[in-house]
Amino acid sequence: MNNPTAYPLLDTVASPADVRALPKELLKPLCKELREFLTHTVSVSGGHFSAGLGTVELTVALHYVFDTPTDQLVWDVGHQAYPHKILTGRKDRMTSIRTLGGVCAFPNRSESPYDAFGVGHSSTSISAALGMAVASELKGEQKQMVAIIGDGSITGGMAFEAMNHAGAMDANLLVILNDNDMSISPNVGAMNNYLSKILTSRLYSSVREESKKVLGKMPSVWELARRTEEHVKGMIVPGTLFEELGFNYIGPIDGHDIDMLVSTLESLKHISGPRFLHIVTKKGKGYPPAEKDPLAYHGVPAFDPSLDSLPKAAPSPHPTYTEVFGNWLCDMAAVDERLLGITPAMREGSGLVKFSEQFPKRYFDVAIAEQHAVTLAAGMACQGGKPVVAIYSTFLQRAYDQLIHDVALQDLDVLFALDRAGLVGPDGPTHAGSFDHSYLACIPNMVIMAPADEDECRKMLTTGYHYHGPASVRYPRGKGPGAPVNASLESLPIGKAEIRHQGSRIAILAWGSMVDPALTVGKQLAATVVNMRFVKPLDEALILKLAKSHEVLVTVEENVLAGGAGSLVNALLQQQRILMPVLNIGLPDSYIEQGTREQLLAICGLDNAGLLQKIEAFCA
Repeated sequence: MNNPTAYPLLDTVASPADVRALPKELLKPLCKELREFLTHTVSVSGGHFSAGLGTVELTVALHYVFDTPTDQLVWDVGHQAYPHKILTGRKDRMTSIRTLGGVCAFPNRSESPYDAFGVGHSSTSISAALGMAVASELKGEQKQMVAIIGDGSITGGMAFEAMNHAGAMDANLLVILNDNDMSISPNVGAMNNYLSKILTSRLYSSVREESKKVLGKMPSVWELARRTEEHVKGMIVPGTLFEELGFNYIGPIDGHDIDMLVSTLESLKHISGPRFLHIVTKKGKGYPPAEKDPLAYHGVPAFDPSLDSLPKAAPSPHPTYTEVFGNWLCDMAAVDERLLGITPAMREGSGLVKFSEQFPKRYFDVAIAEQHAVTLAAGMACQGGKPVVAIYSTFLQRAYDQLIHDVALQDLDVLFALDRAGLVGPDGPTHAGSFDHSYLACIPNMVIMAPADEDECRKMLTTGYHYHGPASVRYPRGKGPGAPVNASLESLPIGKAEIRHQGSRIAILAWGSMVDPALTVGKQLAATVVNMRFVKPLDEALILKLAKSHEVLVTVEENVLAGGAGSLVNALLQQQRILMPVLNIGLPDSYIEQGTREQLLAICGLDNAGLLQKIEAFCA
């Protein structure tokens, strides 16, 4: 796709007010320029791509029809919000997206008044927009609240909880379902567009309301009319479910027809109560390689837009932690037919592609439904299954009640493979796994492990799998130090740490990703360095032995300090009435913004230089 040196229309847009000042006939060429600009900027910076290509027309139509930011748009997840960012004053900074100090990867309230609600996890938009509508109306304001949710996000139970509540209220809420998983044939699309025009027209709405008033006085006639209307609409539009939830359902309509979108939204703007607009879009629209493979182009590195596909990454001699997990899962499944693999819509991200192909009957993608994933695993365990839940650390937070009550309380045999533990880099704080040491350590019956390298990750997965009860293995995004991975399925002794370097005076207790930098720094300081391996149970005997033979203890973890592994060491020393200097090093009590993982570790003092400075300053 060509990259014009200038964008005649887009360059005149500094805010949505400039979009609203354009004649309607210029909206289509504006969409063309916006799509070209999006392709160019993401090809330079990398980032989320195909979802935004699919929402270009919708974004333009929303800002054209609604008085943003007075009227407020709530984007679900935010992958599709790049066009929104471009039109709301961030166009010239888009090549900085997801970099340190640059534009945020997702909508962020502190970044722009047009970002009405901060997002990063899915299925939240309807709840948030409903809450905003209720609070706004109580103040006597006449704002429009619009929630834009994708067909993936609407699979989350929270979305249906919100719709169930909204349908029973008279809140001024518009929900737009951006459905990019089906196509509209020309005939059906034309018919539905025609029906949508009728169903959103002021004439239809006024006749419907007046009929209620008149026929409401004749109950039997009104019931016949109501049933007839619902029966007819149920036959010709797929909105019966949403109508039953109390929404005025419109659609589906072509989400790339800017004229239809504008006219439909203008009509919906004048209808009160909860409304539901169903649009159908194509993920990757307008960029043929992304249309052909929208999954590959969902999140991309910098790329050459003139090529027909993304370049293949050169094979690496060292697998990522995700690849280690994926290979282990297939190997363990081959020797134990009880193994069942579960993912909440993260097959690729969590490394389950090969497993899903080799063991399709034992692979379960539950969609974006983390709570269901965890309780599903509990049910499987009740019947002798050996479920493995592959989930990001940050997403397991969404199923905390199920983890406690449905798995741990019943001491069920479920293994949690927690990917993206610690700092994740460009995706920012919504995706960082900063808290799992803390939120897991307080749960009875849990075994919690953090591997120092790739081979240890495989051994810990086997350990957790064979443990009779709930267990977790947490590992960071990307590659480890490059340890060769033994193909055997060996276990580790539970609760036993290992000394990696013997020193004196200072003992450094490190977990997971922090073992490697701690070892480098420990050798410089002639300190003892321990790979702790287990957050729970701790190797208490070794800790107490080191406390007696060293002057200072240092704990290092890629988790917040509050409630983390270091705090468990402190509690042990206190229980044993051991008074000695202890330095706890971990993530600070703040949200860490985006950047490369290396940049963020340095900012937090968790790189080699930071650890050395902290320990030397403390010991001085």
